[in-house]
Amino acid sequence: MSRFLQKLYDICGVIAGVLILCICLLISAQIVLNALGRFAPGILPSTIPSYADFSGFMLAGATFLALAHTLRAGGHIRVNLVVSRLSRRRQFLAEALVLVIAAAIVGFATAYMGALVMESVHYGDVSNGIIPVPLWIPQSVATFGIGLLFVAVLHTLVDLLRAGEPVLSTPDEV
Repeated sequence: MSRFLQKLYDICGVIAGVLILCICLLISAQIVLNALGRFAPGILPSTIPSYADFSGFMLAGATFLALAHTLRAGGHIRVNLVVSRLSRRRQFLAEALVLVIAAAIVGFATAYMGALVMESVHYGDVSNGIIPVPLWIPQSVATFGIGLLFVAVLHTLVDLLRAGEPVLSTPDEV
């Protein structure tokens, strides 16, 4: 199960990277169209409809999909100056406490993101750009991402309990 979850985290990390690349391509295409519209008006349209909405949706998707991968890769910012001065046992207890608190907060956020998606579906909410996009679509991606972060936090907590020693901080990070 751990290997499956790690593969899922990695796949979501790759998807997040692809979404960032798509944002770059979309904004670059808009810049080129703006330039062409000034130098050769009328040849091509001067704007991509709702490009700002789409780039915002992709940014939200990339952000939330990358969370679990970043946690498991040790990429989130942590304050190790205090924890590194604790004994191994107290480091273990501190990590356990932080992971339990994180699980509670992320679980709460996941539940409310899920409720937001259901509300958007119920009311038929759409974006207010030129192209109306049902908001449940980008919200579902964000909900999946934060839900996966919840799973990753629990996964890390289980790893911590199995190892019986700190798993998040290493001496080379101090």
